[in-house]
Amino acid sequence: MADKNRKTFVGGMLIGAAIGAVTGLLVAPCKGRDTRKILSKTVTAVPQMAEDISSSVQLQADRLSTAAGDRWHDTLDRLSTAISAGIVASQSVREPSISDRPNINAVDE
Repeated sequence: MADKNRKTFVGGMLIGAAIGAVTGLLVAPCKGRDTRKILSKTVTAVPQMAEDISSSVQLQADRLSTAAGDRWHDTLDRLSTAISAGIVASQSVREPSISDRPNINAVDE
């Protein structure tokens, strides 16, 4: 279901981009030659922009990964401390053994 929605979204974006590009060319205030120069400069700049965006996304992903790892280790440390405290508390408040209990079956003499 999500895959179908994703394909629909991407398809809609591509159609919207194509319609926007055609509309922009039709209502452009520049002459055709000037518009082609602008388009050629833009097309040559797109790979560099894509590389810059890719680098930025990778840097952010690395930062998020490091932060998530740090939080995970902090959580594990707190959990380990809580488990240790629970073990100590359960050992100090243990139930008395059978020999420590009063004998309720003994007859009072």
